[in-house]
Amino acid sequence: MENINIIESLTEFKDEKNIDRSTLAGIIEDAFKTQLKKKFGTDSNYKIIVNPEKGDLEIWKTRTIVADDEVKDLNLEIALSDALKVQPDFEIGEPFTEAVKLQDLGRRFVLAFKHTLASKIMEHESSQIFKKYHDLIGEIVTGEVHHVRPRAIIALDDDGNELILPKEHQIPSDYFRKGDTVRAVVHSVQVKGNKPLVTISRTDPRFLEKLFEQEIPEVFDGLILIKKVVRIPGEKAKVAVESLDDRIDPVGACVGMKGSRIHGIVKELGNENIDVINYTQNTQLLISRALAPAKISYMNIDEENKRVEVFLKPDQVSLAIGKNGQNIKLASQLVGYEIDVYRESDEDDEDVELDEFTDEIEPWIIEEFKKIGCDTAKSVLALSVEDLVNRTDLEEETIIEVRKILSAEFE
Repeated sequence: MENINIIESLTEFKDEKNIDRSTLAGIIEDAFKTQLKKKFGTDSNYKIIVNPEKGDLEIWKTRTIVADDEVKDLNLEIALSDALKVQPDFEIGEPFTEAVKLQDLGRRFVLAFKHTLASKIMEHESSQIFKKYHDLIGEIVTGEVHHVRPRAIIALDDDGNELILPKEHQIPSDYFRKGDTVRAVVHSVQVKGNKPLVTISRTDPRFLEKLFEQEIPEVFDGLILIKKVVRIPGEKAKVAVESLDDRIDPVGACVGMKGSRIHGIVKELGNENIDVINYTQNTQLLISRALAPAKISYMNIDEENKRVEVFLKPDQVSLAIGKNGQNIKLASQLVGYEIDVYRESDEDDEDVELDEFTDEIEPWIIEEFKKIGCDTAKSVLALSVEDLVNRTDLEEETIIEVRKILSAEFE
């Protein structure tokens, strides 16, 4: 009964930590033997029988019977006279086995055993969490926000395990409060101070890929393959898809009628603009699709250096480059080529570089136009005032005034 009282928390350990009986028994035995080795230098003469269901622990010690004057180690040997008190027919050289109570090993031993047991259970729990989440790397998990800190959000899974969402793995528009549900992919799992550190991410391209799997049945079923995903989190993404069934339009299936299928994904990603592209092994066609909505006049591909020169009409250049260069950056990442954009010259009406207007237009205004790929007068005039307002940080009045200056050049 004393052993039951001392290890009364065994059943509690099993229930709270969700450890199966055989595993718990092994941990208890290991913890006990660890302390025996520390105390006596060996555990070979002890047998431990654990009943975690009852919280009971049986300890049996075996010693060799020796002559009374030959006892050298009380842990391994017992005097014949002491053995005969238990059973009168014992002889020298025979094994003597007896039950041992934890208290008999000393108070210090019991405290050390309890500490070792708790430590080994924590180690087991940590290793289980590590294995679980290491197998889930790249998969979507869900947690409830528990703490909101300046540099990270701490969420808890259904088992109360911590999931860390660092600031750099959050979409810029993300805003979470305590109690909110957060979805993200497992980015990495590391061990820090014997504790698994599970990092989740909403900016990882795999998050978008897994959202496609969850929201689009054909992707989940493997009828549509996601060949590659590139992202500027919260801003823009490009997803190359391929259908294994000729009857299925991969782009249409992913987007859905009037964007019905992709709408939930876009909302989850903070209104991230997602371009779904039909994958092809034809490099030229893939580059053309990746740079959409711009229409390419022609291109020169350098396979060896993985570069491509793309030539476009002046009014298509800004479309190819996109806001803050996002479109061309993602297109380059998607196709695996460095893309250089060139404006086709118009022999009938020569264009003028914006830098030639520095006497009339402030340099910082010119830089704003250059950010969206407009570095000539015609490239600015090719876009509407509304389009320029949306693409730059310039005021409408400023844009109207600049257009007047540029238009005068061609009058």
